[in-house]
Amino acid sequence: MGEPTVAVFRPDDGRLEDTVAVLESYGVDPVPDPMLEIEPTGATPRTDADYAIVTSTTGVERAVAGEWDPGTATVCAIGPRTAAALEDAGYAVAVVPEEYTSSGLVETLEGAVDGTRVEIARSDHGSSVLPEGLEAAGAYVHETTLYRLVRPEGSGESAELAAAGELDAALFTSPLTVEHFLDAADARGVLEGALEGLTETVVAAIGEPTREAAVDLGLEVDVVPEEATSEALVEAVLAELEN
Repeated sequence: MGEPTVAVFRPDDGRLEDTVAVLESYGVDPVPDPMLEIEPTGATPRTDADYAIVTSTTGVERAVAGEWDPGTATVCAIGPRTAAALEDAGYAVAVVPEEYTSSGLVETLEGAVDGTRVEIARSDHGSSVLPEGLEAAGAYVHETTLYRLVRPEGSGESAELAAAGELDAALFTSPLTVEHFLDAADARGVLEGALEGLTETVVAAIGEPTREAAVDLGLEVDVVPEEATSEALVEAVLAELEN
């Protein structure tokens, strides 16, 4: 048996290259197939909030590009990678939840935000869990869309491999990567075959929201790592492939 083929759907902005390098270091044959492309909106987070939440390293990049000044806001990051990017850019991060998800942030902040102004700076595809949870906790929530996530033209090589039975694993890193994978399969005329092929493939979701999206769209998810990071996802998939 040759090297296992593993599809990677991360944006082609350095993150895809990083994950490909990790997979290659484990003797895996990566199939880089970006399912997300970033379109900046030019917007900048508000500067008058009590709490300011950034949910991705891309969000940090867009905030920096807009010369965002959080003022006296308590800056919150959804996870350690986003926190590190914020701190590297000169922002002091006060809150990182134990669980690196929107629900984790809500759980961390819900006892502190009653009557406060909360700014959420993220993409156009953020889930409703975060704003609705904070509003339920009594916060006045404003959301700024820093960038849009679209499917890159020409994506879908991995869908054809899945349909041909030539894909061993697929690493879904957000709900939108699942949607765009299926859209790409449909655009290439292999949707039914790709779905069938994935039943014989290790399907991995980076966290619970991605798993739920995959299941809702008809996929069977085999792997969800304990920690919602790309490194943990790769390690969990490799362990599954060895079984």
